[in-house]
Amino acid sequence: MPQLAPAADAMPRSGIRRVMDAAWKLDRPVIGLHVGEPSFDPPTHVVAAAEAAYETGDTHYTPNAGVGALRSAIADKLRSHNGLEVSPDQVVVTAGGAQALHVAFTATLTAGDEVLIPDPGWPNYTMAVGLLQAVPVGYSLRPENGFMPDFEELERLVTPRTRLIVVNTPSNPLGSVMSAEVVEALVRFADRHDIWLLSDECYDALTYEAVHTSPARFDGQGRVLSAFSFSKTYAMTGVRVGYLVSAPEFAPTLAKLQEPMIACVNAPAQAAALAALTGPQDEVVAMREVYRTRRDAVMAALDTLGIHYLTPHGAFYLWLDVSDRTDGDVATWAVRLLESEYVAVAPGTAFGPVGEGWIRLSLAADTDDLLEGVRRIGDFR
Repeated sequence: MPQLAPAADAMPRSGIRRVMDAAWKLDRPVIGLHVGEPSFDPPTHVVAAAEAAYETGDTHYTPNAGVGALRSAIADKLRSHNGLEVSPDQVVVTAGGAQALHVAFTATLTAGDEVLIPDPGWPNYTMAVGLLQAVPVGYSLRPENGFMPDFEELERLVTPRTRLIVVNTPSNPLGSVMSAEVVEALVRFADRHDIWLLSDECYDALTYEAVHTSPARFDGQGRVLSAFSFSKTYAMTGVRVGYLVSAPEFAPTLAKLQEPMIACVNAPAQAAALAALTGPQDEVVAMREVYRTRRDAVMAALDTLGIHYLTPHGAFYLWLDVSDRTDGDVATWAVRLLESEYVAVAPGTAFGPVGEGWIRLSLAADTDDLLEGVRRIGDFR
């Protein structure tokens, strides 16, 4: 009997999905604070653009890299919001930010290459790297270092096989935002070791009391690949549109890789994305302010309960320290919380070993659910 490829069989299942599976099996409603799924619908003009595309028959193949009007609008956005001077030809439209990252990994990695990945960090990095038979190597983001990279540790982790470093700011799961100085230092680190830097900027529009800095601003050698998404900014998670930006000499190869992967992003979704960028942005501002209000309300509740946390300055997550409750096994504790209190949270170890003793709460949940979920967490031991 034929066997599945070892890399496919060995790929770990997402720790977040394990909680989701357990929640779906329960016999009563669950307060879901475990998934980064905005509690909003996309702006009405975005939905209208997709509907119009279907109605007018705009449902055919598009160029591998995406329709020209959307790529031009993305280049304008990168110039005005990210401080990046790029041409539309440097932009490849992808099926969400996840596929943008996968294209970047596919273009840069070969079997046995090592990739420096944040720990805690989004688990899909490890999954995608492993599927390509490369080796994920975690670099720590610890509270004693302000949840920022430890450059001495990074230097120790580099080997002749190191090919790429993943940088994620604002961070999922931490909600931390790297300063311009830290971002530039990471680019200089990549320069020094002649490796790629893959920048995950899917939460670039969601910051509070902080300024997002794109690593490509400091890239003089074309080594930074930048991945973005419409999912979080415009509540378009199921529409599946993102984009990948590279130096001009690499963009044709990245676009070529789309053909065997997805051919192209569906045309109505691209119409929706174009409307999102070129239409009014007031709903984006409003959603961001709701996330800020939820954050402040939850932090006040946590202060009352005496639960420690990292104040998030970006994305829509809260990173909570529950180490005094978990007996060194936060994943098991999260399941017990779910079964006892009907509150679903993401255990910190879903994001890497350094996440032991922590949980991630999603501020994308409804405000009342958030506050009730926090109350139940406070009561649970």
